[in-house]
Amino acid sequence: MFEFLSLERLAELGWGVELFAVVTLTLIARFIAMRTLNVLGRQFEKTDNLWDDALFKAAHDPVSWFILIMGLLWAIQISDGYIDTELFSAGNLDLVRQLTFIVLLMVFLVRFITLSEERILKDLQERPDGEQTRMDPTTLIALAKLLRLSVVISSALVALPTLGIEIGALLAFGGVGGIAVGFAAQDLLSNFFGGLMIYLDRPFAIGDWIRSPDREIEGTVESIGWRLTVVRTFDKRPLYVPNSAFTKLALENPSRMTNRRINETIGIRYQDSEKMGGIIDSVKAMLTAHADIDANQTLIVNFNAYNSSSLDFFIYCFTKTTNWIRFHEVKQDVLLKIVEIVHEHGADFAFPTTTLDGLDQLRPESEAMESH
Repeated sequence: MFEFLSLERLAELGWGVELFAVVTLTLIARFIAMRTLNVLGRQFEKTDNLWDDALFKAAHDPVSWFILIMGLLWAIQISDGYIDTELFSAGNLDLVRQLTFIVLLMVFLVRFITLSEERILKDLQERPDGEQTRMDPTTLIALAKLLRLSVVISSALVALPTLGIEIGALLAFGGVGGIAVGFAAQDLLSNFFGGLMIYLDRPFAIGDWIRSPDREIEGTVESIGWRLTVVRTFDKRPLYVPNSAFTKLALENPSRMTNRRINETIGIRYQDSEKMGGIIDSVKAMLTAHADIDANQTLIVNFNAYNSSSLDFFIYCFTKTTNWIRFHEVKQDVLLKIVEIVHEHGADFAFPTTTLDGLDQLRPESEAMESH
């Protein structure tokens, strides 16, 4: 009896020693791996390459969890010799190892794509305005979303056979149920393909000012998703537009205009008619020499109409800037210079007037009575 107890006690002690050794080795391996990744990560942060920074940062958590889970499975495998249960069978442990590797590899790739996207976006924002690049933020975001979706789907397709699920049978079931799902998710699919068309045709990008003459949609594009596009209106309200709507309406993109137009009609008094020619010549010379007016675009200054109270001439030209605030500053400067030109020619601006003829024939009633 004592001999049996001593052997059982020795077995328990041996089990404890093995578990302690496995836990210790697991923690040491994790410490060495994390230390190595941190040191390499700090070294590669000093380089200009964006990919290596994202690589080491994305690998940090998956590698840590991989070592811990493998250590736990090793400890469970050791315990299988002391505990008689089917839960700790070699087949189940191999299944968990394979699924762990697939899931952590998927997490690593998704994190790597996300971190690379963030770093490239930051690099694009820090570039000087007007510098040409092969990648714009909208294309980058679309490509990152597509890559993440591909990684998740590929991981699921690899994991299904591991779980004993045949892909062929699943696809056959999907073919039968796909019709019902298609009708149920018709709007979702139309929005998905609408978003895909936005990414392919690129009628607008994130940060563009868009407006639709068909609907009350006007503002700055804040984000483009697979289902919705968020437009921030000028009163700072978010407007959520289904992507399918953009396939059915006309859309303007003022952000892509090359110039902004000044189109104004100006009236002077009829008594200054002989000065009209000189005013027109001076205004045209001013616009041609103006530093903020694009002389390569259409530039017109002409006497236009005999109005009821004024002689009208119009100016038609384009500014070099497309910035809304700067445009109004340039327009203000042009209009003030026209005021100066009109006054320099001894003329003035017209305003509505009424002329009454025959006033000299009218006499006050008192004067009429005195004459009698």
